[in-house]
Order: sequence, then structure tokens, then C-alpha cells
Amino acid sequence: MNLQRWRSNQSRLLKGFSLLVVGLGLLVPSATSPAFAAEKVVLKYQIFRRSVAVADLTQFAETGETSRPLRTYLRMSGQDPEKIRETLTKPVAVNLVTLDRVLNSFVGDLALGQLSQYIYTSSRQDDDKAIRAALVLSANGDNEISILEVLQNYPTQEVILDGDKIIDAYEELQGLSSTLDRLLEGIRLFN
Repeated sequence: MNLQRWRSNQSRLLKGFSLLVVGLGLLVPSATSPAFAAEKVVLKYQIFRRSVAVADLTQFAETGETSRPLRTYLRMSGQDPEKIRETLTKPVAVNLVTLDRVLNSFVGDLALGQLSQYIYTSSRQDDDKAIRAALVLSANGDNEISILEVLQNYPTQEVILDGDKIIDAYEELQGLSSTLDRLLEGIRLFN
């Protein structure tokens, strides 16, 4: 009897969350407008810092063309531009519903703490909330997340990307995806 009640409660929660996701989907176009999304990325590499427009970073990731500030940053950092492009755009598959659940748990808090070491605000306040919002917005629609999408959906005017740890940030996203996969498998075992 308790298993049936648990399944019924789970079903109601999933339906409620689905409605929330649909509502969020309707709000996404306004939430990603310049008032709610990052316009600048401060690329940090050791002691170097360079501010780059998100649009310039997007153009670089998609076409390989670099703006002057980005070209200067790449030259100063000595990083391989193709490796950075690949890391920025390489997608990580996630399930939006499970992502939201995990991000609002103890395990999610740990993952958000790790990710916010690489992608964060200049004030370092509410980084976990900001990265959580950026991850959910990035996964909405296609159940995939990339570093570039997280930067595009970051809910502050400016976001800092620790450029010498960009691969670490991507690996954290992959780790989060693996955690989600294990949790989904556990949920399937109960159904």
C-alpha cells in the first residue's frame, strides 16, 4: 500500500513539475533578454583578465572568428583556440526534470559549489543560485547543456569564466550528467 501511495505522490509531483517546466518554457524568451542574461564574460587566466561580449564568444564558438578582445586573451593565455571552441560547445546530455530535482538537493548543492569555482559572479554572492538557473535554462528545450549555453543563460549582466579551468568546468558538467543518469536508473528500479 505504501508503494502505491509513493508512486501516486511521485506521479503528482512529476505532473506538477511538468506544468512548471512548461510555464518556464513560456518565460524563457523574456528571461534570456539582455536584462536577465549575461552580456559580458570576463575571461580569467592566471593573472590576466579580459572582458568579452557574450555575442563575441558565441560567434567565436560557432564560426572560429575572434573579436579583438578575445584574440588578445587567446594570445596572452597561450591556449589552443580550437580546444576552447570544442570545450565551449560540446554538449552534455541531461534530463531536465531530474536535473532540477538533483540541483535542489544536497548532492546538487555540492555540484553547484564545484561548478561555481569555475563560473561565477564578481561579487561571489549567490553563485549557486545563478549557476542553478543557468543550468536549468540551458537544458530547457533540448535536454543538453554546454559551457557556452551556461554563459549565455547566466542571470547576471557579467559572469566570470576561469579560462585556465574551462576543461575542469566541462568535466563537472559531465559528472553532473553521470549523477543524473545513476539517479534515473534508481528511479526506474522503483517503478
